[in-house]
Amino acid sequence: MIIERFNKIKSNIDDLKPSKPVNIVAISKTFSLDHIKPLIDFGHNHFGENKVQEAKVKWSEIKKINKTLNLHMVGKLQSNKAKDAVSIFDYIHSLDNQKLADQLLKHQINLNRKLKYFIQVNIGNEIQKSGIPVTELDAFYTYCVNEINLNVVGLMVIPPNDNNAEKYFKSLNDLNKSLSLENLSMGMSADYIEAVKQGSNFVRIGSSIFGDRS
Repeated sequence: MIIERFNKIKSNIDDLKPSKPVNIVAISKTFSLDHIKPLIDFGHNHFGENKVQEAKVKWSEIKKINKTLNLHMVGKLQSNKAKDAVSIFDYIHSLDNQKLADQLLKHQINLNRKLKYFIQVNIGNEIQKSGIPVTELDAFYTYCVNEINLNVVGLMVIPPNDNNAEKYFKSLNDLNKSLSLENLSMGMSADYIEAVKQGSNFVRIGSSIFGDRS
């Protein structure tokens, strides 16, 4: 069932004929490894978690065996969890402040790892949401890339829930281009089609693959 649902999403994306390959990040938070394993065995290698501790417990052993697995941190990341995050994740989608950037750099050096980062942008200036305000993006990007040499590969957004996702995705694509970045992390189960149409090449999809979370 999981494989069929995954293939359906892949087929929906292929039908859009995107200009570059789209990576489906299967959001496996709260699901057990037994539930996820069919997709790993199928050969899929991009998975997302939103809690550092859960990710360490779930993925540490299998990542030692399967070196092709890429683990994506898609949730809010506190700077005091940066060390554990660097030890287990390959991509961080929620880089959004200087203190966190500094901590991630420190632990990258200590653990001899080089992660890939998406800067999370608070595109709708929502008080309750994480992300760097659009007005501070240029300065923060310059700090991360030029001053501390983090490998920023693109921007990430969770758009406001006002049925206007397309507008926000387009805005983020424009910001991404203005920084000459290659990758965009946009789109979830409900809006990934719109996101891909607006240039996303990392979509974060959970329930449409694994079913409803209990």
